[in-house]
Amino acid sequence: MQKRALGIAVIAIGIIMMIYTGFNYVTSEKVVDIGPIKINAEKNHPVQWSPIVGAILLVGGIVIVVTSKKG
Repeated sequence: MQKRALGIAVIAIGIIMMIYTGFNYVTSEKVVDIGPIKINAEKNHPVQWSPIVGAILLVGGIVIVVTSKKG
């Protein structure tokens, strides 16, 4: 049963990775800090992956589910 649950989880992750091909996160970086004057810059960091990775996970999850023993 654990192998089947793992396969279903991998299938779900593969579908999500095919739909959403990346995300962005923002960090704040201190640029100027002179006494009471503080200036921060926000930097955008994109994280991207190919939808092919999601398709590979999807196929791998299907293989895990199909090869897992029933019962």
